[in-house]
Amino acid sequence: MNYLEPEKPVTYEEKIKRSIFIANLEPCRSESEARDFLTRITSQHRNATHNCRAYIIGGTEYSSDDGEPSGTAGKPILNAIKRSELVNVMVIVTRYFGGVKLGVRGLIDAYGMTAAKALELAGRIERVMTSAFRVVMGYASMGTVTHLLEVCGASGLKWDYGENVSVIADIPEELCGYLSNELAELQARKIIAEWEMTS
Repeated sequence: MNYLEPEKPVTYEEKIKRSIFIANLEPCRSESEARDFLTRITSQHRNATHNCRAYIIGGTEYSSDDGEPSGTAGKPILNAIKRSELVNVMVIVTRYFGGVKLGVRGLIDAYGMTAAKALELAGRIERVMTSAFRVVMGYASMGTVTHLLEVCGASGLKWDYGENVSVIADIPEELCGYLSNELAELQARKIIAEWEMTS
């Protein structure tokens, strides 16, 4: 199964009834990356009225209204992310209040639209769901294993050379069953020492 991530970070600014709305978007693959991003943006906009945000990282969703009326900021940002079909993304919409109240509907529209514009500008990259495999072998078996990994569309190979050779590779999910069967056979024939699926 494939999924979509944002191609690049984005900043988008919109003026709505004298309030300034600034959407900052960044690809985030962990909650700690999201926290770091939030820290950077809030210190950059420490005089802002609100820094409302939402993210979808893996299967985790989060949103915060940051002092705006409940459901008027974080939720519209999160809904914009869902509509974009992107994952591993955080959007923070900073508001500088301009003196004119927008009302509940106005806030929902302003936050949702500003986030949606940033998501549109971020572009998208299709990623392949993978699992990591680790294989340990003698030097004489490197050619066999390398060929098998190539056939399985392996990426991100990390080789380690010691008494034996080990390699860690990311394999597209749809080929994990095939590779597992092939590696089990190579191990039974003593061509490799051991193997495991690590994630």
